[in-house]
Amino acid sequence: VAKDLAMDLLALSERDLRILDKRRTPYFTLHGKTGHLVTAERIDREQLCESVQRCVLRCDVIVEGER
Repeated sequence: VAKDLAMDLLALSERDLRILDKRRTPYFTLHGKTGHLVTAERIDREQLCESVQRCVLRCDVIVEGER
């Protein structure tokens, strides 16, 4: 995420960054030391996308503060 936003880790840690997911279960979180988007828990594809062949999980990354 840090690389995609063209920010270094120090600048990223100084900002309020949130991962928003419309599902009840938050599947993603941001690793503070690396800036990587990681899974917050095990993702069960069969449970989430049982009737579709292509399974896509969408989330929004919100970055607040000055750049």
